[in-house]
Amino acid sequence: MRAPALLALGLASLALQGCLARAAVDVVTLPVKAVSAGVDAATTSQSEADEKRGREIRKREERLGALNRELEKQAERCADGNDRACEKTRSIAAEIESLLPELRIKPDAY
Repeated sequence: MRAPALLALGLASLALQGCLARAAVDVVTLPVKAVSAGVDAATTSQSEADEKRGREIRKREERLGALNRELEKQAERCADGNDRACEKTRSIAAEIESLLPELRIKPDAY
């Protein structure tokens, strides 16, 4: 009667060793995983930086397109003698001029 109980106890202890070993590995590697996750979150990869730069350029180009369309409308109204449209035309032209240098691609320094 004691033999089956001892056999079951022996099998249970063997089965639990894997669980205990896995738990020990998890506890030991947890600080390393936490630090690497923090470093990964704090740094930006080159591809992420390129994607961000591309989004910024597309936004500026979209804004430039909208400004050009508005400039054409206001220029037509200005040509018809609307003084307020002439004022808006100058304002839009100034904003376009301020966006253009930002769109020029600057070569990377090596």
